[in-house]
Amino acid sequence: MLNNSFFYLFTLSLFKNAKRYISITLLSTVVIFLLSSVLYISGSIKYSLQKQLNLEPDFIVQKRVGTRLVPLDDAIADKIVDIYGISEVTKRVYGSYFFDKEHSAQIVGIDLLDEQASKAFQNILRKEEIKSFLSSESMIVGEGVFNYLKSHFYPKAYNFFTPGGKLKKVKIFKVLDSKSALFSANLIIMPQDLAKEIVGLKENQVTDIALNVPNVDEQSNIRSKLESLFFSARVYSKKQMQEAYENLYNYKGGLFLVLYLVVIATLALILYLRYTLANSLEKKEVAIFRALGWSIKDVITLKSLESISIVAFSFLLGTLLGYIYVFMLGSPLLKNIFLGRAYEASITLIPHIDWLTLTTIFILYATTFLSAVLIPVWRVAVTEPKEALG
Repeated sequence: MLNNSFFYLFTLSLFKNAKRYISITLLSTVVIFLLSSVLYISGSIKYSLQKQLNLEPDFIVQKRVGTRLVPLDDAIADKIVDIYGISEVTKRVYGSYFFDKEHSAQIVGIDLLDEQASKAFQNILRKEEIKSFLSSESMIVGEGVFNYLKSHFYPKAYNFFTPGGKLKKVKIFKVLDSKSALFSANLIIMPQDLAKEIVGLKENQVTDIALNVPNVDEQSNIRSKLESLFFSARVYSKKQMQEAYENLYNYKGGLFLVLYLVVIATLALILYLRYTLANSLEKKEVAIFRALGWSIKDVITLKSLESISIVAFSFLLGTLLGYIYVFMLGSPLLKNIFLGRAYEASITLIPHIDWLTLTTIFILYATTFLSAVLIPVWRVAVTEPKEALG
């Protein structure tokens, strides 16, 4: 019965019950908006994180005493290079520096003699800038660190306290782009020798050693060799780091998903009760359709189209508002739940949408909504018109 009269009645019903449908649509839009915002933030962080982890080395060799990280002798790197199947061995220097009890920065030392580190460094500075950077004791800072130093009257340089109690003045050479703030907000990059002095390492010490294994099939074997060669060392793989970060953000996103399911169930209950306790006018409307010769299928089709219109509109509006809130407005308040305050830096989230997750949420939302609406309508539709009108 999908003719012009049917669609005319469908349009007329939407306008006639506009007040009721608007309230339901607004409530649904708010629910979808909150969920889509969480999914956008979580998806963007995981996407950016995956891109960053793809750049990380296959293995990291560290030395730990209990849970405390202790320096490695850089001579170990020479032994690692001799292991067949290993490439791009890099000595790394980094450490945390606390400005006060609440704010700290991650100091990373770059060795320009190292080929891999030098390539990464060239993505930050132009060739003509590198010489100028190395000519004085300088550092490149993340946006979060710069905002903190600037607010504490250090807009051009900062005096670091070394572990020996000396002051070390380091000039701010450049501020990293805000688009990379997700990973660089609390980052300080400086020459490796300067970094060793500030974090308290000796000349022959490094924090850890990174290495790559081009042949994936050899990675398990190489790991066993490293663990047997350096008994006191800990070997961490890229896969372990990926799993650790994924578990962290999946946990936070999972909490919101559970809350969403509770809200959806509550919304479904409200709609079910709303249509179960339908007033006499709504019952008479269905009964009149039946008395005019409409079949139960025709009545269900009409109400299904009304419900699908609400579901589609509220879902599209909610996801669009969520996109604007997260990627255009920077998702204030909600973003801090995932990232923390991070020096209150304006971290730019890279737009990334997980279409499979959104589709799953839509199906779950639509199925719940339609079930809550159509079951009560079906009960009225199967009732004899005389009883419904009586």
